[in-house]
Amino acid sequence: MWNRPLAHSVAAAAGSVVLAAAVVGIHTVPASAQQTPRVFDVLCTPTDAGLSELSGLTVTTTGMYAIGDSGSDDRVAELDSNCHVQRWIDVGTPRVDVEDLSSTPDGHLWLADIGDNNAVRTSIGLIELDPASGATTSYPLVYPDGAHDAEAVLIQSDGLPVIVTKDYLGASAVYTTAERQHVQDLSTAPPTMLAKVGQLRFTPTLTSGGPIPHAGTMAVTGGAVSKDGTVVALRTYTDVYLYTAPDGDVVKALTTKPIRVPLPDEPQGEAIAFDAAGDLISGSEAYQGPLPPLRILRSASDIALSGGTTSSLGS
Repeated sequence: MWNRPLAHSVAAAAGSVVLAAAVVGIHTVPASAQQTPRVFDVLCTPTDAGLSELSGLTVTTTGMYAIGDSGSDDRVAELDSNCHVQRWIDVGTPRVDVEDLSSTPDGHLWLADIGDNNAVRTSIGLIELDPASGATTSYPLVYPDGAHDAEAVLIQSDGLPVIVTKDYLGASAVYTTAERQHVQDLSTAPPTMLAKVGQLRFTPTLTSGGPIPHAGTMAVTGGAVSKDGTVVALRTYTDVYLYTAPDGDVVKALTTKPIRVPLPDEPQGEAIAFDAAGDLISGSEAYQGPLPPLRILRSASDIALSGGTTSSLGS
């Protein structure tokens, strides 16, 4: 979700700002030539209007799951291979703005209740949902430095949660649990404290798509980790950045140089997920139009691990 009243001023500001190449902590990634475009095939097209606000996707051994953001995040859709909704699963617990969806090897879903367009929330949270039983558990989280808007959660293969904030000028902060608690060790009360562990800075690209020109190319709107834990994906409205994590360390992976792959022109792309084969699935909100298709980048993990043909963070 984006703050529509701010769109014009944000886009105008972004057009006058020259940003450095992406960095995490003190690691600097120099700008270089654009990654050779890859083909995203159409996987399937949703038909259920309940997916018009699609914001999060994840794939488990039992199927693909999808959720919308604020206003439509009270239920999760289980999809078949044709994007047909097989069933809706009620979340059944209070939430403010779910913006991403992940899963763990046990098949449980993790809803990232981290959206905060106006940066006013005193806490955010993760919601664990067992799709078999429908049982949910909420785990509140607190930033150490005030409120932030975020739309991307990354869960390491060992269960460590990593949150990447959203900023239209490209300055995204990286947070994880202060005591490195894994999701299975989070507290239901009191809230678990987060710690800032890095800073990402994106440059604008020329890739088309999204509701906000220029600035939208730098705003992180979703994230995913491959099933084997070795590849990390962060997306904006227009591009996906693939990082390698050979030892499964997501935070460390974000200090490495990613491969940027332009996404297909999506009206408001916020969803991204890996399947078991290492393919990358991208999804978008309808944004006042027809439901857009889910698209798939075959062998995305292999592209990341091979280093691609060329790599870049800006054009």
